[in-house]
Amino acid sequence: MPESSAAVPAPNSTPSDSTVLYHEKLWPNFWIWLVSAGLSGAGILVFAPISMTAGFTAAVVLFAIIAVLLVLSTPAITVTGSTLSVGRATIERRFVGTASAFRDKEATAERGTRLNGLAFLCIRGWIDPVVRIGITDPSDRTPYWLTSTRRPDELLAALNS
Repeated sequence: MPESSAAVPAPNSTPSDSTVLYHEKLWPNFWIWLVSAGLSGAGILVFAPISMTAGFTAAVVLFAIIAVLLVLSTPAITVTGSTLSVGRATIERRFVGTASAFRDKEATAERGTRLNGLAFLCIRGWIDPVVRIGITDPSDRTPYWLTSTRRPDELLAALNS
């Protein structure tokens, strides 16, 4: 049994492999929070016949539940020297092909009519720009990843570095 329990770095890894080149959380927009507040206000209407206290309590509880779900379901995009993570998916950078950014009508087409059914998606309706990231792993049937991002140019720069 070794005397030290310190973690030993994996072979063939360098400190630069773990350096974060790009990180973004796809937080909900302000209007999503307004809609959440409006939906939680329905608790007042449902429980007001019982009592106004019950109605306001229900509204607060509903908003807390919605807020927790929104925060917990917020995906992140992280690019390091060796990996790309989008939401719950992670791939080694050596299997990342060309990446392209799309905005406005082109982004809508990428999410709709031009979408490949085998593509991995991490899109959020409140974020317009998307980036399509080609996958070159021969054992992976996924042709590309499509992800929403508020900073597509920075993501492309990190992927091409």
